Amino acid sequence: MKKHFLISLLLAANCYALSAQEMSQAILLKSPGNPAKRFELLDKGGQTLESEKTIPLEVKQTIVENGGTIIVNVTVTAKERIYFNFEKTFKIKAYTHTESEFLMPGFWYHKNMRSPQEAPSFKSSDSWQVREDRLSTPLTGIFNAASNSYYTVIRLDKINRDALTTHQNGEVILSDKTDLGFTGFKNEDGMSALVFGFPYHEAPKTYLRKLSLTPEVISFEKLEKGETRQLSWEIKEGQADNYGDFVSKVWTYSYDRQQPSTLPTAYTPEQAKGILSNFFKESYVGDKELKYYSGVHMRTDDCINTGSAEVGFVGRVLLNAYNALEYGETHDQPQLVSNAKAIFDSYLQYGFTENGFFREFVDFTHNSETKEFSIRRQSEGIFAMLNYLSYEKKKGRKHPEWEQRIKKLLGNLAKIQQDDGSFPRKFDDQLQIKDASGGSTPSATVPLVMASAYFKQAEYLKQAQKSATYLEREIISKSDYFSSTLDANCEDKEASLYASTAMYYLAQVSKGKEKQHYLEQCKKAAYFCLTWYYTWDVPFAPGQMLGDVGFKSRGWGNVSVENNHVDVFIFEFAAILDWLAKETKEQRLSAFANVIKSSMLQLMPIKDDLFDIAKVGYYPEVVQHTNWDYGKNGKGFYNDIFAPGWTVASLWELLSPSRTEDFLATARK
Repeated sequence: MKKHFLISLLLAANCYALSAQEMSQAILLKSPGNPAKRFELLDKGGQTLESEKTIPLEVKQTIVENGGTIIVNVTVTAKERIYFNFEKTFKIKAYTHTESEFLMPGFWYHKNMRSPQEAPSFKSSDSWQVREDRLSTPLTGIFNAASNSYYTVIRLDKINRDALTTHQNGEVILSDKTDLGFTGFKNEDGMSALVFGFPYHEAPKTYLRKLSLTPEVISFEKLEKGETRQLSWEIKEGQADNYGDFVSKVWTYSYDRQQPSTLPTAYTPEQAKGILSNFFKESYVGDKELKYYSGVHMRTDDCINTGSAEVGFVGRVLLNAYNALEYGETHDQPQLVSNAKAIFDSYLQYGFTENGFFREFVDFTHNSETKEFSIRRQSEGIFAMLNYLSYEKKKGRKHPEWEQRIKKLLGNLAKIQQDDGSFPRKFDDQLQIKDASGGSTPSATVPLVMASAYFKQAEYLKQAQKSATYLEREIISKSDYFSSTLDANCEDKEASLYASTAMYYLAQVSKGKEKQHYLEQCKKAAYFCLTWYYTWDVPFAPGQMLGDVGFKSRGWGNVSVENNHVDVFIFEFAAILDWLAKETKEQRLSAFANVIKSSMLQLMPIKDDLFDIAKVGYYPEVVQHTNWDYGKNGKGFYNDIFAPGWTVASLWELLSPSRTEDFLATARK
């Protein structure tokens, strides 16, 4: 009797949950040369979805419910040749749209209000739907803080094909078969709704290039008489304590659903470094006061050296110099060693401003340089130099002048650290704040922890801990990761990656409850960062180079809301995931780290297999995997301008997983 009563309660609860939702659907039919017509499809209790008007197709639907999960299967069968677009809306009556927050992994977080009006955000519309290949998982989620609940919808079909179109907006008929649909959310009479369908339909705008929204695009697939298209989605309900917990649970669910596997490994770490080291050889510029590797503002089709020398961000001159020095000495390549030493010597003599900051970006071609500095570039310069100094100390070589330079720079950072623990995003040589935003703060935490260990001075650790308090309070607890990258001011991957890295470093130098606390913060930021990385392989159309060479997007990360392409920005993050997996027993983290490691070397330019890059080892940067471009070429290709300085540095860190532990172990001696 008790068992039957519990079953009745469960059934009643499930019926109540479904009654709180409302599903509707429509199909758009286009006749070539004419505007499309929209037909609402009604569910009258059977499997067939009916239109009030006669239409030349049959649409059948089955819905399978299991607790908080609903599987929606749709079959479209043509009675004559048709060009169609199907859409479905899942209205959540309990979620007011103003109180809802949204997730489209790798593209949309909260309401994207950190992004400018020229990029997708609530500033331009409160309803957005996008093609699935924009997203690291073809999924949309809606979170409601009042009920601590959420709904997601994910595409279940295999997505293997794409097709070219002649236009990028308006109504377009696809040139061939595609598997790409769309997903998103909309304001439905003041309530939030999931919206999804096939083939892709981007609205109210489509995002074609950086800060360029254009009119919506709606695509139509052709079905011949008797031809069928089967479609399937899963809608899932869940509970979460807050938005960050929601994001973490959605990533775990996405990973389990997608089950991304490792790719065959083409190179060992040593082989990969050997290929990348060609960048150090060919990009070296030694005829200026600053010696450097030319890794910024280069053309992919010739990779000719430019006049730009950049300490951090996309140039990474000093980190590459350390990598080249270490590799050159290990592999008996004296030219690499002498060039690296020349770079360090030139920066010691000419690489600092009057008040002791790094000269961040020097353009010798136009005889100009950056006068407004960033916490990110300065911090990355310190990070590189501390790694170099630690390496040199192990070799018995001392550099007191460099140590004094770094201490002075660290003193400058202490002067601009704010009372709340944050560091300003930008400032000048007179320590005047130009951008007080604290989103880049974690980039400073890392070298401060390193400095406390290397110089054995507690003041640096206190500053790092103070910054961590800010990170926890204002960024991690609010799941508000933004403004870490310098060429965009929006929600971005690098902010969450740096936050996770900062907490990882603090955990390494802490014990007991304090270590556990930093570990928990590291884990929260890591899950958020993981949502930027692809759990699936986006399809390409024939003729799009990336597809033709067999590129797989799984394991690559989208960049930001503004810059909608994938890249190999990873540095230490895979090692952090392995550490978290060991500490927390969550094996998904290390399993996905293995996917990243196996995937990110796919486009390695080697002789006779250059992947449209002019020189061996100059790893590509702006990998355009969706219908967006940075200015040139579009999906399936690169932008014509790239910055291999940072891609080489990032992959080198990926291939050196014990570097942090080695540094801290050496510093403790």
